Amino acid sequence: MGLKEDILEMKKEVQAVKEQSLAMELLKDSKQANKRLAVAFTIVLMLALLLWSLTIVYLIHILNDIGTEEITETNTQEVSDIESIDNSYIINGDSYGKDKTN
Repeated sequence: MGLKEDILEMKKEVQAVKEQSLAMELLKDSKQANKRLAVAFTIVLMLALLLWSLTIVYLIHILNDIGTEEITETNTQEVSDIESIDNSYIINGDSYGKDKTN
């Protein structure tokens, strides 16, 4: 009966090798999946940080722009008033301008 016992022992060993092979294959698959998830998480995290940074920069730009206004229209009355002003001025009591030269 030694041969029958050897055959049973060999079958157990083959089964153990198959189980180890399956376990190693599952571990390798798990390792690859974890690497993919880590890369995906890193990409998503970097993208989130980039978008957050751009949002902060945009908010700073907007906050710096608050309170400033652009003048796009000129009032013709103001322009005519400015043109009619005499170019004379007074410094230390002396009058200077177009008509008077010192």
